[in-house]
Amino acid sequence: MKEHKLLTKRFGEIDPFSIEDFVNVGGYETLKKAMKMTSEEIIYEVEASRITGRGGANFPTYMKMRAMSKETGDMYLVCNADEGEPGNFKDKHLMEKDPHQLIEGMLISAYAVGANRGYIYIRGEYQSAVYLLEHAINEARKHGYLGQDICGKDFHFDLEVRQGAGAYVCGEEFALLESIEGKPGRTRVKPPFPTEAGLFMKPTLINNVETFSTLPHIIEMSGEEYGKLGSSFASGTKLISLSGNVKHKGLYEVEYGTTIRQVIEELGGGVSNGQKINMVQLGGACGPIIPEHLLDMDIDNERFEIFNSKMGAGAIIVIDDRFDLFEILLRTMTFFAHESCGKCAPCREGHIQIVKLLQKFYDTKVTYKDYESLVSLANVIHETALCGLGQTSTTSILATVEFFQYYYQQRIRQSERREWAL
Repeated sequence: MKEHKLLTKRFGEIDPFSIEDFVNVGGYETLKKAMKMTSEEIIYEVEASRITGRGGANFPTYMKMRAMSKETGDMYLVCNADEGEPGNFKDKHLMEKDPHQLIEGMLISAYAVGANRGYIYIRGEYQSAVYLLEHAINEARKHGYLGQDICGKDFHFDLEVRQGAGAYVCGEEFALLESIEGKPGRTRVKPPFPTEAGLFMKPTLINNVETFSTLPHIIEMSGEEYGKLGSSFASGTKLISLSGNVKHKGLYEVEYGTTIRQVIEELGGGVSNGQKINMVQLGGACGPIIPEHLLDMDIDNERFEIFNSKMGAGAIIVIDDRFDLFEILLRTMTFFAHESCGKCAPCREGHIQIVKLLQKFYDTKVTYKDYESLVSLANVIHETALCGLGQTSTTSILATVEFFQYYYQQRIRQSERREWAL
């Protein structure tokens, strides 16, 4: 199979430091086209495209835009480029290889909703992306695409890069806003939602790098045409970060509806070192771990409902049969225990206890009561945590309880035999 390149079609073809290269291949022409349209016409095209957020939540993009367009006064646009989810690196490539694509998408969105100020929030580890984007913003400003009277029209919008300090929780929208405001990165209680009271308590539209970068393509080809790409459940293309025990790791762009197996075997070249696939984690560390027999499932959000999850930001992590399930889970939960902001008790205290229980499984010193406690606690955190960190962190545990029950029972029996031997 071949990739369907929209967002990545200019990768390697243009110099990311050159705004002239971007303009010479049609860059910012879609912005000019959008500025001849009304706000409602732009939002209608986004609605017709059926695009949903590419950062993980998969919320319909047009709904946030329409809600923002009804607000008045100072309004903000925020691009979530934190990308703290282990296993994901798509946004890094978008920012480093085609930064003006992101800026153009943010400009179209700002024009549609009436925002006058924007921020790109990037994790501090992405210094190359920070440097490239700051350079691109300065170039766009010099050429009249940012600032006052953009393209000679009565449209004023400017952008600024803000850096995070590597906190996973700042990928959550309210924690991100708190961080931009100079506060500790901790979520807020919803409602109100960002489109009502976001950054500095003003209406704020937050989208992922991939979501903003897709908007120019929707306006260029029309929402209806874009909506024909993909599947009946999810439209367009999706960037996939493929890593783990696979021959050709990297970033791939495919239409929704492509199967997971096609990505791994046809694009990724299959499992490396002649090993067999034991499990695959989808979406990143917060995603489900599934067995090999489910790999023929399409990549779209509707299909992923069978394990109470979504495709997330698009990571596929291949794990071969050399690795122990409980080592993977222990590493993942130790990460989330460290990254919890501590605001809510289920997440703050729950992850500490989950790590202790998984350590027992890893050490083969576990009982069936420990297993019941693990499942119960994973469900409690999932249902009661304040933000997306806690609500999704135990997805891997809950998925493995369903799809890898044998491993749990085997480890309990091994522990019992060990106890009798002692």
